[in-house]
Amino acid sequence: MTIPAGLRRTVLRARRDTGFLAAGVLPHLALVPVWSWAEATTTRTGNWLLAVSVSAALVLLGTPVLTAVQRARYRVLIGVDVPRRTPTAPEQRMWASAARWLAATRPWRTIGYHLLLGPLLALLELLVLAVAAACLAGATAYAWSWALPTGIRQDWFGYLTQLPAYTAAGLLLLCALPWTARAVARAEARLAVGLLGPSRAQRLQERVDQLAVSRTGLIEAVDAERRRIERDLHDGTQQRLVSLAVNLGLAMATRPDLPGDAREVIASAHLEAKEAIAELNDLVRGLHPAVLEDRGLDAALSGLAARTPLPVRLRVDLEERVTPTVESVAYFVISEALTNATKHANAMRAEVIVRQVGEVLRVRVTDDGLGGADAAAGTGLTGLAKRVGSLDGAFHVSSPVGGPTTITAELPCAR
Repeated sequence: MTIPAGLRRTVLRARRDTGFLAAGVLPHLALVPVWSWAEATTTRTGNWLLAVSVSAALVLLGTPVLTAVQRARYRVLIGVDVPRRTPTAPEQRMWASAARWLAATRPWRTIGYHLLLGPLLALLELLVLAVAAACLAGATAYAWSWALPTGIRQDWFGYLTQLPAYTAAGLLLLCALPWTARAVARAEARLAVGLLGPSRAQRLQERVDQLAVSRTGLIEAVDAERRRIERDLHDGTQQRLVSLAVNLGLAMATRPDLPGDAREVIASAHLEAKEAIAELNDLVRGLHPAVLEDRGLDAALSGLAARTPLPVRLRVDLEERVTPTVESVAYFVISEALTNATKHANAMRAEVIVRQVGEVLRVRVTDDGLGGADAAAGTGLTGLAKRVGSLDGAFHVSSPVGGPTTITAELPCAR
């Protein structure tokens, strides 16, 4: 005889949930002797201070153990993972920081679960177990009632009149048992996750930390990919263009007998190749200049200032070299700001100041151009703001009409 798959799953789930409830009775009643002893001691001796002190110490010592037991019970028996709390201890031993720490961790929720809610859950579990025992007893009444002495069997069940009623009631309760046990187990799991696990604020903070770590990894991966593209362009495509330009130049220098039309075509191709090399150099510098990776931000900005067609006053004050990601963003902000000052603002001079103040890298670019720049207008300044914001930095633009324009970026550079 084959048992239907649905019935088999129902039986297994009922056995699992009932076993889970049975395993929770003793842990839920573990602290009952403590407050019973405290009440009896207070009533007998009147020394409530001793009773409260001893019982509080026992509760504080027993709560972590009971919490670990409950986590194991939920994880092993019904597959529910109650997350551990990972509170940050107060940095200073002060009442304010201790109060903030208590408000964040809320240890009274765990104590309340074991001390107050635990006995109520134990009563509910015992009730479900009693119903399960009554179900089995009623459903199997025909099997075990004939083993009783005749007098007892007649007193309890009559001859055959009451036995079918007991069996029918047991079967009905047995059919409802899987859903009852499952409902109670789910209710306990929700209470445990809410009271024994981290609070909503802690879960949000942990999620924010995870997103910050993943975003940092993504930014570093994108920066590494950018450096790889720069390296491939410099070592591959750029070298081929240089070789092409050299070959075209040699062709014009070594073949004076070429027809005029052919010489013009070669000369034009030679000029195009050199312009392509210059554009590729600008592109590579914009992606990630090699000097930035080799010698750091100070040297890269010196080269950038020397290539800018307007006078640039540069001042760099770094305590130590910052991370490559921060260097790349700072270089990009300064490069774009100087490009805008040259092409759009008609500036005559510019000033770049880079300072490291604690764990913040402050970048300020000022020009005496026409002004009127607006970061909210969807211009290139919007891209600068997004790139700075990707590092949790701050980006500000001050550009009244008529100038001057000041672009400020603050980048966190803690390692």
